[in-house]
Amino acid sequence: MTTTPNAARSALPRGIWVLGFVSMLMDVSSEMIHALLPVYLVTVLGASTLTVGFIEGVAEATASITKIFSGALSDWLGRRKLLAALGYGLAAMTKPLFPLAPSVGWLVAARFIDRVGKGIRGAPRDALIADIAPAGLRGASFGLRQSLDTIGAFVGPLAAIGLMWWTADNFTLVFWMAVLPAFLSFALISLAVHEPEPDPSRQPATNPLNLAAMRQLGPVYWRVVAVGVVFTLARFSEAFLILRAQNIGLNAMWVPAVLVLMNITYALSAYPAGVLSDRINRTGLLALGLVFLAGADLALALLPSLAGLALGVVLWGLHMGLTQGLLSAQVADAAPPSLRGTAFGYFNLFTGLALLAASVIAGALWDAYGPAGTFLAGLGFALVALVGLLTVGNGLVAEDK
Repeated sequence: MTTTPNAARSALPRGIWVLGFVSMLMDVSSEMIHALLPVYLVTVLGASTLTVGFIEGVAEATASITKIFSGALSDWLGRRKLLAALGYGLAAMTKPLFPLAPSVGWLVAARFIDRVGKGIRGAPRDALIADIAPAGLRGASFGLRQSLDTIGAFVGPLAAIGLMWWTADNFTLVFWMAVLPAFLSFALISLAVHEPEPDPSRQPATNPLNLAAMRQLGPVYWRVVAVGVVFTLARFSEAFLILRAQNIGLNAMWVPAVLVLMNITYALSAYPAGVLSDRINRTGLLALGLVFLAGADLALALLPSLAGLALGVVLWGLHMGLTQGLLSAQVADAAPPSLRGTAFGYFNLFTGLALLAASVIAGALWDAYGPAGTFLAGLGFALVALVGLLTVGNGLVAEDK
């Protein structure tokens, strides 16, 4: 049995590492653009903040819906890599559109196609990780992928900040620089990832989206989805961390550091949490993650200071590290191998819709009661989720598949 993170790293298949670096490179590219895109839209192209919100809402909804169909298609084909590579390739092809776009309409199209690419790759990639990973190392595998992906999530904004300083705020040049890691990501998955041969005894799913297939996913899987949805309702968008930083008076130049701190904490905790989850019951670690989220909400609600903000952001990152990769591993454990793509598709769809709902609720509470009301409501959701998780208990444990 794997006992240490170092031992787990040496035992992980090469394909897991490669997929992790594929995610990291694409995230570096995407975050270099997305960290600057709202400002670029408003200050350079003259878009309204309503337009920015519309673009982001459509983009994320598109990604969530697309994941259902791409996951099911990967089950029907019995192959994952083709769709995952197609999604990364499509995202890479859109990156030159950002520096070339002459109008808001072009940027809307680029953002839309980029999110279609994310939707296409998401569920097949996660199913491919589950196919490659040994059953006893699924937590470590998803944790490593999440850690590397999250490294990209803070390296990208840092690179954007540095390049904007170096180029004297040349948005176009920074957008062109973001093209390179995207194409490296596509090349890496195309050339260095080898999909395992399908089990000849396993029949591809004939229609993964019908009611029979949904029942075949089983009650343990649907309990995992329910827990994921409740977790997401308790964790609204990280945009509210940025708003809290502005609310306490943090200088605008340093506001992006909030997400950098959160993602560094996330990246450092996700892989060790995944390794640990392969040795002990994952439910306990998920519960600990909710305790950290409750602590983050409490700090952000009641400590309107730089120290309180930093404490809340670090606890938020620890919550992410202890839950996101583990929930993916739970999905892989619970779903039949022939329906893993569909399983990740449904999971991503329902949690994506929950995140949208949570963020709308958080925004309404902010307008009505201020930041303290928003984060205290988040605390309440987190505690309800914790009670529900402890009630379900071992109902989330599936036999190895």
